[in-house]
Amino acid sequence: MSSPAATSTNAEPTTPALRDFGGGPFGIYIHVPFCATRCGYCDFNTYTAGELGTSASPQSWLEGLRGELATAAARFGDLPSATPPVETVFVGGGTPSLLGGDGLASVLDAVRANFTLTPGAEVTTESNPESTAPAFFDRIRAAGYTRVSLGMQSAAQHVLSVLDRTHTPGRAVAAAKEARAAGFDHVNLDLIYGTPGESDADLDASLDAVLAAGVDHVSAYSLIVEDGTALARRVRRGELPAPDEDVLAARYERIDARLSAAGLTWYEVSNWAAGDSARCRHNLGYWDGGDWLGAGPGAHSHVGGVRWWNVKHPARYVDRVATGDLPAAGWETLTEDERYTERVMLTLRLRTGLPLTDLAPEAAPAIARAERDGLARRTGTHLILTDAGRLLADGVVRDLLV
Repeated sequence: MSSPAATSTNAEPTTPALRDFGGGPFGIYIHVPFCATRCGYCDFNTYTAGELGTSASPQSWLEGLRGELATAAARFGDLPSATPPVETVFVGGGTPSLLGGDGLASVLDAVRANFTLTPGAEVTTESNPESTAPAFFDRIRAAGYTRVSLGMQSAAQHVLSVLDRTHTPGRAVAAAKEARAAGFDHVNLDLIYGTPGESDADLDASLDAVLAAGVDHVSAYSLIVEDGTALARRVRRGELPAPDEDVLAARYERIDARLSAAGLTWYEVSNWAAGDSARCRHNLGYWDGGDWLGAGPGAHSHVGGVRWWNVKHPARYVDRVATGDLPAAGWETLTEDERYTERVMLTLRLRTGLPLTDLAPEAAPAIARAERDGLARRTGTHLILTDAGRLLADGVVRDLLV
């Protein structure tokens, strides 16, 4: 076993990280921490205007973002490898669309002012259907965004109500069509399945709506009751039942069958795309063990086997950036064992599977068990999950890592 990870708090991580940057695919994630309301199931680092008061605003956040990107670019520029070209940008949250078209254009301007985007770079923003409109999509398309991800979750009003989502059931489909009309070839819709009270008919209606929207990418996630959320408190009080594992498995199979029949093929356990060009290249960077800079409050970065994470509160984030330092709350150097664990956990979830050469010899019995139980198969070079294995992916990973 290798030694434990070297971990530090309140220290800049960039020198050891950037020294080992390998020059491979590089992306930038930007975290927008603002939401109009708080969804009951969400445990992301987000804040409503009422929660922030006068301590922070989109304007102060944008100034902080500009400062962080400039500082990070300078750290890269001090090294022989220089500032790496950026192949993907992903603006997430929170609700990036609350910034409006001009605000999101300013975000991308801040990236371009400090980093060079490669020709054909993928530039994605998440959006809430209720804070979009045709003019919004026209503006961000003109600014250089190439991909939009819309939070739909469900087409059933009572399901949206349980999730505390504020958009109307038909708005996500309308927004997807508006994005396509604005020139976006790549549009994703997010679904959440297994919400208490959701029926098979509700799920079918959601899938009907997704397919009617004509999108080329769908993400579908089972509902997870996260500690500390309003949903967790409701489940704990007995107001709502916890999601049922057997129901979740059946719903997943239903989703996969409908999307596959419509020409959307799974390429990661929770993601389906209409061809290679529709796949989210930024997320593939995560799953393939790539490097990325995370900017914004609470964002995580990974470069050269070093991970660091920013301070969470927007006001503290802005204050830290103003000092001229990166706003890191802490960092760690991953050990070989930790990098191996992450490689197995993430890459096995891909349709292309995990190279057998990446697995330790000690994993041989677990590979044999997965094959015997019909959960995985060997292609000669890779270990790939079967359809049954996708339902039990976490268990297969645990067994491989024992």
